[in-house]
Amino acid sequence: MSAIVLALTAGAVVGLALGALGGGGSVLAVPALIYLLGFTPAAATTASLVIVSATSLTALYAHARTGIVRWRAGALFAAAGLLPAAAAGVLSAWLPQPILTGAFAAVAALAAVNMLRPRHAHAHEPTSSVRPSRAAGTGAGLGALTGLLGVGGGFLAVPALVTVLGFEMRAAVGTSLLVISTNSLASLATRGATAGGIDWTLVGPFTGAAILGAWDGKRLAAKAGGAGLQRAFAAVLLAVAAFMLVDALT
Repeated sequence: MSAIVLALTAGAVVGLALGALGGGGSVLAVPALIYLLGFTPAAATTASLVIVSATSLTALYAHARTGIVRWRAGALFAAAGLLPAAAAGVLSAWLPQPILTGAFAAVAALAAVNMLRPRHAHAHEPTSSVRPSRAAGTGAGLGALTGLLGVGGGFLAVPALVTVLGFEMRAAVGTSLLVISTNSLASLATRGATAGGIDWTLVGPFTGAAILGAWDGKRLAAKAGGAGLQRAFAAVLLAVAAFMLVDALT
């Protein structure tokens, strides 16, 4: 199977997961780039940021049309992550590849566990009791994770917006896309000066397939049971995390 066909197939799967689950699909992009397309961990995390940025911006546009994106709160949350995302993007270029691989495996496992946890259908509305320092700290941590590992962090951004800022779930999903897009673009801007060139012959088809797959994922989520999809995806993530951890230790 040619590399372009593999890129299209992997991109479609990543986009399908993002569209169906609203987060976590980008965690599959880095392993796919490394083990299917032969990217180094550093190059894969940079390419993943391109894929995450494009897919998240497309999804953000779709959610914004429904009016559920809270722009002011999302911008403030994202602003706290800009500098950490940029700094972590530079730092990642200096870390040994086994450390990047092991750290990514840990994040993939965390994403899987988070998906298996029961979620409440509703959350309370934002209140004045939310401490700005706590919101800023959470946003900064998410930005650092995005910059270091090249993941969008939707699986962490949505719970953070629900628990820290008190968003209801639909608003959290839509607003998280603003946070993810901002952090990804900030990290990508700094990596441009430290990372090698992006292989657009593979990243381009991968990104295009991911964007199209995200739209199909939304339709799939409407037809299939969301809980069942989430459990199946979590099982795949756990398998990927275990494989990457073994690879990092050998």
